[in-house]
Amino acid sequence: HPFRPDSDFYYLPGLDEPEAVAVLAPGHRRGRYWLFVRPRLPEREMWEGPRVGLAGARATHGADVSLPLDDLEPALERLLARAPVLHYTAGRHPHTDRVVERVLRRVRRRRGRGRPELRELAPAVHAMRVIKSAGEVRVLRRAARISCAAHRAAMGVVAPGRFEYEIEAVLEYEFRRRGATGPAYPSIVGSGPNACILHYDRNRRRMRAGDLLLVDAGCEVDCYSADVTRTVPVGGRFTRAQRDIYELVLAAQSAALARVAPGRSFMSPHQVAVRVVAEGLADLGLLPGSVAEIIETGAYRRYFTHRTSHWLGMDVHDVGPGAGDGRGLRLRQGMVLTVEPGLYIQPGDRTVPRAYRGLGVRIEDDVLVTAGGREVLTASVPKGAVAVERLVGAG
Repeated sequence: HPFRPDSDFYYLPGLDEPEAVAVLAPGHRRGRYWLFVRPRLPEREMWEGPRVGLAGARATHGADVSLPLDDLEPALERLLARAPVLHYTAGRHPHTDRVVERVLRRVRRRRGRGRPELRELAPAVHAMRVIKSAGEVRVLRRAARISCAAHRAAMGVVAPGRFEYEIEAVLEYEFRRRGATGPAYPSIVGSGPNACILHYDRNRRRMRAGDLLLVDAGCEVDCYSADVTRTVPVGGRFTRAQRDIYELVLAAQSAALARVAPGRSFMSPHQVAVRVVAEGLADLGLLPGSVAEIIETGAYRRYFTHRTSHWLGMDVHDVGPGAGDGRGLRLRQGMVLTVEPGLYIQPGDRTVPRAYRGLGVRIEDDVLVTAGGREVLTASVPKGAVAVERLVGAG
């Protein structure tokens, strides 16, 4: 597999190289930022490519002290001789875990049990990562622009008789052609019944006239992800039933987008999307009972099976608060989230008219919370039904 740095690590030194460790030592006389890297070795670089080396760690990545990775254990022992706390996330990198365990054992034998105290590092880094800096927003905008261009190109070649993997190939060609590293996650290109499989990624089916095609794909740029979903009619025109479901999902998404603003609850977009979906399913006769009953009993979950939003950033399902129901969490300027309601009516669902069976629709955009409300980073991919029909097959 191509190397990709750990997101928490890359967030801090920005070093895209394997076998590197960063140590932050506030107040240390030699400097607060230590970087341990592989030394330059021409015989290895001939096979694997250039390394940043000790000089590059200082010149390019701003380290106060750079040392070979082999020096990590003795250096860490010296750094912890008086430190009150070691912040470290265990369980990700076994080799480093073993180094830290040995060092802590020796240091605590000398200083007394429990010194230095070991605390989890990830919560502090994740609290920073959830609020995007201006530089991060620029990278996310670029990932969004490239992903949008790829979606438009892919929609232009959708046609009956083509295979799902042909659409996937167009998407990923456009990602790379426009400067992205590649896909941020396995591209989902699901036609017909496959549109009802949320994480479908086999992408092997031949598309037919009358199918819907659900495409969930985004690129990665400099370790930052985009995440975009559009659903289109393979034959270029929605059927009446397809348009019913499509317009309902679009209405739910529009209502949810309007709820993204500083101070609003993280769950507010989902709550309004649920209400719109419940009203629409009741109006179409696809769920019995009143809108209040459909919401209270959770009957809507039969077709709307996931939350409307997740965080977006260095990981496509990015770190951030929101455990539990997320109701107490308020949106803040600089947060980036998806807004993606969807309806999935399984092919074998005999409780609905035949025309609705096997329809899967999701519409997803990436949204930055701004001082005045929101910026939809992926707005350049059409999603109005008429605009979508116009674009399908136009390439």
